[in-house]
Amino acid sequence: MPRLDRYLFREFTQSFLATLIILLVVSVGGVMADLLGEVADGKVPARLLLSQLGLQFLGYMPYIVPLALMLGLLLSFSRLYRDSEMAVLTGTGVGPARLLRPLLLLVVPVVALVAACSLWLGPWAMRTAEQMLEHANRSLVVSGLDAGKFTVLANGAVIYVSAISTDGTGLSRVFIHRQKDGRFDVVTARSGEMFFEGERERYLRLNEGFRVEGPVDGGLDYRLMRYASNEIALPERADTRDKDDPQLLPTTTLLGDARPQARAQLHARLTPPLLALAFALLTLPLSRSAPRQTRYGRVMLGFLAYMFGVSLMFNGTQWLAEGRLPSPLGLWWLSLPLLAIAAWFYWRDGALSRPRAVAAGAGA
Repeated sequence: MPRLDRYLFREFTQSFLATLIILLVVSVGGVMADLLGEVADGKVPARLLLSQLGLQFLGYMPYIVPLALMLGLLLSFSRLYRDSEMAVLTGTGVGPARLLRPLLLLVVPVVALVAACSLWLGPWAMRTAEQMLEHANRSLVVSGLDAGKFTVLANGAVIYVSAISTDGTGLSRVFIHRQKDGRFDVVTARSGEMFFEGERERYLRLNEGFRVEGPVDGGLDYRLMRYASNEIALPERADTRDKDDPQLLPTTTLLGDARPQARAQLHARLTPPLLALAFALLTLPLSRSAPRQTRYGRVMLGFLAYMFGVSLMFNGTQWLAEGRLPSPLGLWWLSLPLLAIAAWFYWRDGALSRPRAVAAGAGA
């Protein structure tokens, strides 16, 4: 590899990795905050926090990596212009065509990574996350109950069980303590099992036990009852998708699915790598500036352009799913023109315009 290619490739890669790390840290904080809220509501078991974080994060990679690539290249090209290195390269005959080789050394693997995340890893991660939540919703073990330990539920109740069945749905020797409106409620049972009503409502059915209710601050207003069966509401399950939801289906399955939602999802997976390539080519003309000129204005312009393109992609996906756009058109109206414009701007960067012809008698 020529020395110039090694130097530029190292500059591009370092800037891209630094930007990617910053974006990943910021994105992890946002995803973690959403998951912690669902854990606090009892919709997602605390045991699945890290696994759900990693799986959901894979679904955001097709949007984070292209942004990191574009911002990293913008910062790198802007530094070359600010330090007059681009002026030196231009003076020695190095133009856009010569810069394409070190640029593609980074862009091609990154675009391939975006395509893999968008077409394969992202849908696989979403399916795996849904399967884990479905299993957790039907298993008291995964939901946070441990045999021989006191567990605090999301609604404030404290529960103790001596044993749990192997499938995670049956209990034995149950103790539950709840407190509400100045009164406590203690329930004991010989056995119990979890069951569902509807899609999200979960209940715990207790068998053969006693229930004691009374004031917290003292008094004689106590109630004691013996029951054969008693049902207690558990926190609602997390929202899960249907198995035929296009967002969960593999990309190969979407190819033969004629539903508008499936076609929209297919184009939503094909577009991110094309957008990543287009915005990577736009970085060279966007970063053109005079020496010692500030570079962050161009970076902000590139960021706004990327956000506008992604917003059009999301809106176009919704229009396709609703049937407001014809399926054959897909999202090609966004990705192909943007790719063509980016390629044209890249090849035209630095090209000198022809001088205007001066009329014969202009100087007279």
